[in-house]
Amino acid sequence: MSRHKKGNKVSGWLVVDKPRDMGSTQVVSLTRRLFNAQKNGHCGTLDPFATGVLPIAFGEATKLISYVTDGEKEYEFVLYFGEETDTLDTEGQVVATSDVIPSESEIKAVLPQFVGEITQVPPAYSAIKVDGKRAYDLARQGKEVQIPERRINIYALELLEMLTNRTARLRVRCSKGTYVRTLGADIARRLGSCGHLKELRRTKCGNFDLSQKILLENIKNMEYGEALMESLLPVMTCLRDIAVIAVGEEEAKKLKLGQGLSPKALDVKNLIGQEAAAVFENELTAIVRIDERKISPVRVFNFD
Repeated sequence: MSRHKKGNKVSGWLVVDKPRDMGSTQVVSLTRRLFNAQKNGHCGTLDPFATGVLPIAFGEATKLISYVTDGEKEYEFVLYFGEETDTLDTEGQVVATSDVIPSESEIKAVLPQFVGEITQVPPAYSAIKVDGKRAYDLARQGKEVQIPERRINIYALELLEMLTNRTARLRVRCSKGTYVRTLGADIARRLGSCGHLKELRRTKCGNFDLSQKILLENIKNMEYGEALMESLLPVMTCLRDIAVIAVGEEEAKKLKLGQGLSPKALDVKNLIGQEAAAVFENELTAIVRIDERKISPVRVFNFD
């Protein structure tokens, strides 16, 4: 006897503007209940104190989460100079102070040193696993947490404004795996001071940005129906950066069965070595990998 998953077979994206003091998994649970969805997940954890773009994938869109999490991120953050906390944000206890408060010109001068490929040690209060346990659980128990440094890429970093003589608002565009809390603390240390983040807001995540955002307060009282479904973006929204190839009905069937196609059947000469979205009648059929001898399905989609 076959088992049926509970809930609706909903597929698409919801770009939530995550509110402060709410965990990313809480957003996933709330939106799953709102849509009575069989399956959903988020792209890139935001700390509870952080706000901003948190893409939620439903149904078939969950197969594309890696395309979003592996993409570039953009954040705006407020860095407070003169105090460092154990969490590197406002949630923690002050563990260091400094009378050195850098000027606007000094901050601007040091930022280029952080652009490009750099190394970074993630904060002890993070979800990284150390010996099978979350680092933040070990840190809360008072245990010393040793996390290896990692290489990240900072594509752009700029000072937007000085809010007070001790606080600066900055914007960073960065790679997957970047901890902005650590970046802020490292900037302060490089300037001979110390610091922590007062605010952190993600403005872009992959191909999603704040222009597409939905406020939870605007939908949490909606009943499941057309109005709620209209808040979802199409599954392919996250794939703006890859080529699209049209396939016929028979080709679509083969791809869904995991079978490859001959490149000769499609005009893909310019796409050798790349991935593409195979589409049948405006519906995503598969993500395919194209080489000289074969078009192979990487992920297949079923919206029935």
